[in-house]
This record gives sequence, C-alpha cells and structure tokens, in this order.
Amino acid sequence: MTKIEYAGTISLNDCEIPCYVTTDGVRLLASRRMQVALKISEDATKTGGLVAGSQIRRFFSQKSLQPLFDQLSDRSILEPIHVKYKGQKIIGYDARILPDICNLMLKGRREGLLKGSRQILIAEQCEVLLSAFATIGITALIDEATGYQRQRSKDALSKILETYIAKELLPWTKKFPDEFYEQMFKLRGWKYPTVGSAKPGVVGRWTNDIVYERMPRGVLEELRQQNPKDEKGRFKNRHHQYLTPKIGNIHLEKHITGVIALMRASSNWDKFKSNLQRAYPKIGEQMPLITTED
Repeated sequence: MTKIEYAGTISLNDCEIPCYVTTDGVRLLASRRMQVALKISEDATKTGGLVAGSQIRRFFSQKSLQPLFDQLSDRSILEPIHVKYKGQKIIGYDARILPDICNLMLKGRREGLLKGSRQILIAEQCEVLLSAFATIGITALIDEATGYQRQRSKDALSKILETYIAKELLPWTKKFPDEFYEQMFKLRGWKYPTVGSAKPGVVGRWTNDIVYERMPRGVLEELRQQNPKDEKGRFKNRHHQYLTPKIGNIHLEKHITGVIALMRASSNWDKFKSNLQRAYPKIGEQMPLITTED
C-alpha cells in the first residue's frame, strides 16, 4: 500500500480538506471532504458522520454527464487511491481531479448538459472552488499546507548539483585565461604581476564574486565542501576540477568568455561591476538601474 510522507489541510471556501503527499510525490485530497467541498456529499455536521465510500465515479456515471466523462484526458484519476498514514487507512484522490471536475462541470453548464438542481448546484460550487485556487493552483496549495515545498526545493537543488558537480576529481586544465586577470588588474588600475609573482589574496574573492557566485544557487557552497581550505587557508585543488565536463565546465567557460567581453567594454571597475550585474545577476540581488550616464 502506498504510504504518505507529508500531511496537512487546505481550506477552500471555508471547507477544510485534508491533503497528503505520498512517498512518490503524488498529491492527494481526502475523498470524503473533497466530495463535501464539491457538494456531491452532505456535510458531516448534517449527517452525523462523513458519507462512507466514493461517489465521484458514481456521479459521473449519470447518463447526462457521460459526454463530460468522455472528455477526461486521464480517467484513472477518478479512481480512489488507498494510502496509509500513522497506522490508518485513508482514501484519497489525485489532486488533479479537483480542477478537472470543476472545469468539466462549468463546461457542462455552458453547453446545457446539466440536468436537475443537484448538478447545477455542484456546478455553482465548482465555480466558487476554482476561484479559490485559480491564482496559486491546487498543487501549490497542497505543497504549502503539507510542507512538501521545502523537500521539493531540496530535490531541485540536488538535481542541479548532480549536473554541475563531478563525482570524481578531474585533472587540472587551465580554465581562466591570462586575459581574465589582466583585464581585472587593468580595471583596478594595478600593475599586472610578473611571471612567478603571487596575485593578491583579494583576487580569489573577486573571482568567486565574478564567476562562481553567479552559477546556479548552491554550486559554490558544494564546491567549498568538496574542496575545503587546508590549515594554511589554501585550497588543495582548483574549484573547476570538481565541475562536470559536459555541464559545469562548459557553463564556466562560457561565463568567463562573457565576463572578459564585459571587462573589455568597461572603462573602470565600477562600470564593469554594474555591467556584470546586468548581464549575470546574482540570484536574489536587484539589477542596477540603467541611467543615461551608463
């Protein structure tokens, strides 16, 4: 039996509906409360308890609604899903069914397919429910209510890091052309060091700012974990040796090429940093305003 990993409650038009996310990422709505929200079933306060079983498929099996049923792209979502949560068996529906039912009922009303006051009442309720989650979406509502959005963000980050961070250390190859540093020193008004001379320590911080901090979120943090400083404060390897050949290093090379072009086109360091932020903004940082002096 499928198991639930996250649970919560969403409120639609003052109707509280338990919702869940299964271990394989399926979003579910509790069948009984969803039927109450649609007015397919009576409220527990009126019946002394929620109506047992599912009435969704039975409702759509009515002859007058058969044309609507035939338009469902995925009829399997009409089948209830049995899950287990904290030792209890729960009957739920794939959450995609709710907007589908609402849209179909409204279409049926427009096309004059609905028969009787009960079907019209349900269509009216579908209109109310659609407006309740139209701006966010039922999936986002469930993810927020259950806390699954936090896990989803972690999963997305993991996929990014998988494509950017290599599983094994790659051999060293030169990735930063001399011109990258020559342009940096020129824009700062500094004399470029002679062969064999060490560059100031701040160059490393600038390189992180200009390059690695403008890669996808989390990449630099992972590189620092993979390539920590030794007791003397030096990195054992180059960060780019931990980037994947087909994604990470190609992104790095293209970025450096673009940065050098910006350096060439900038008259000083401040203009370069402004141009850099416009071309390759850091995530979460505001782009600078364009003025007539730029």
